[in-house]
Amino acid sequence: MPATATTVVRPTDQTLSAALRLSLIFAAIKLALHIVANMWQAHIGYGYFRDELYYIICGRHLAWGYVDHGPLVALQARLGELIFGQSLAGIRMFSAIAGALRILLTGLLAWSLGGRRPAQALAMICVLVAPQYLGTDSYLSMNSFESVFWMRSLMLLILIQRGWNNRLWLIFGLLAGLGLLNKPSMTFFLIALLLALLCTPQRRLLFNRWAAAGIALMILIALPNLIWQIHNHWPTLEFLHNGEIENKNVKLAPLPFLAKQILNLQPATVLIWGAGLVWLLRNPQAKTWRWLGLTYLFFLAIMMALHAKDYYVAPIYPVLFAAGGIAWEQRFAKRQWVRQNRVFAFPVLEGVLLIVGAIILPLAIPILSPPTWIVYTKALHLNNTSDNTENQAVGPLPQFYADRFGWQEEVDEVTRIYNSLSPEDQAKVGIIGSNYGEASAINFLGRGLPTAISGHNNYWLWGPHGYTGEVMIVINGASPEEMRKFYDSVEIAGRMDHPYAMPYEHRNIYLVRHRHKNIIEDWLSLKHYI
Repeated sequence: MPATATTVVRPTDQTLSAALRLSLIFAAIKLALHIVANMWQAHIGYGYFRDELYYIICGRHLAWGYVDHGPLVALQARLGELIFGQSLAGIRMFSAIAGALRILLTGLLAWSLGGRRPAQALAMICVLVAPQYLGTDSYLSMNSFESVFWMRSLMLLILIQRGWNNRLWLIFGLLAGLGLLNKPSMTFFLIALLLALLCTPQRRLLFNRWAAAGIALMILIALPNLIWQIHNHWPTLEFLHNGEIENKNVKLAPLPFLAKQILNLQPATVLIWGAGLVWLLRNPQAKTWRWLGLTYLFFLAIMMALHAKDYYVAPIYPVLFAAGGIAWEQRFAKRQWVRQNRVFAFPVLEGVLLIVGAIILPLAIPILSPPTWIVYTKALHLNNTSDNTENQAVGPLPQFYADRFGWQEEVDEVTRIYNSLSPEDQAKVGIIGSNYGEASAINFLGRGLPTAISGHNNYWLWGPHGYTGEVMIVINGASPEEMRKFYDSVEIAGRMDHPYAMPYEHRNIYLVRHRHKNIIEDWLSLKHYI
């Protein structure tokens, strides 16, 4: 749509340059924060997060699909390991960069919607201090890249609407396709976006040959993953179905779900993203951008209907922060600092956001040692289970922190047991973990140990590695009596008992012999997609 047909003046190249410079400054601050924090975590005793270990091993088995995640996070992990080795900060570098890109895109979104420096800075400060983004970008994950694909896609459509070249649809298709390879949630975002466009006059953006070409490119990029799913009998659908019937995740009613959105983004920021949503839906000057607000509402409704984890909505908020910055800029347009186009035009509000952000930073990123963290949260009267998204009992630390402890101790115990075996037993012993965390810790942190196997998620697809069950080191939560149902000889040879680990990781390590049924023949029974 030509810029002259909108009520927002199209920024000049000079304003774009200024917005880009400002956004790069905020992005650099975000990147530096995570690099320093990750280096500090290693210093105070935090280790790899459970999922990080799994993604690293998935990166050693590159494929077009995985049971419980897209292929891009495995590629991210592989590149991280090849470039940085076992450096904790290095493995997490790409996620930190993605977080910096989220900040950058937030500032540019505010610019693309007509916001000046006050709006851009306010929006980026909100994203900088939001605990959900701080936590997401602090470890190796696919979640940190979601906003990069989603927000860049939205900005391309905004620019097309403002009269930029329709060939931008090809870049949209590229980003949407990569987003689908990153995480399946991109599918629901695209559905919400399509519904929003169809409900507004901007539906005409969809009906041209470049839009068709972009959509075709998106499908082409995502097609290998679809073929992988078909070839492996739809494992991701089975994974999601099992999670539902086994009641794996916490299910929230609509109002608690919405309340978690406010908490996840820091309560004070609702003054900005809430204002942004109202501005997009109600303000006459934002009439041509109504579809952005509708995209959020449709996506929120879909996530509520599917009983998704509350943080699944987080990637979409940068556009609301961008709109909220403009809403504040317009509401206080007569104030001197806004008229002067200052970066920090709302010092009281921005000061509150930064102070509260500093107070809750230890709740988003583990920068305090566990004993100090426990004292700190008790002083603030916070419950360490409030951020859990799964129905699991927790110990002294919430799951997001607890899942960083116990892995090296597990590897040390297994190594001790392995070294105690005779050379004959060492030549045929296998190692099996009950979940991908236990198996991945062995395979990544272990030295000179046999490859660990598991029936959990993608480990099941990788198979039993020829282990028959004649001699096995088994890590699980079963009792000795339960283990004797499967093995002739059962010995408790070690123990996982790190005080800060999740309660279900306090378990025995067995040395067992002569499995009643060959593991290769019985492999299907070990399958556990959850």
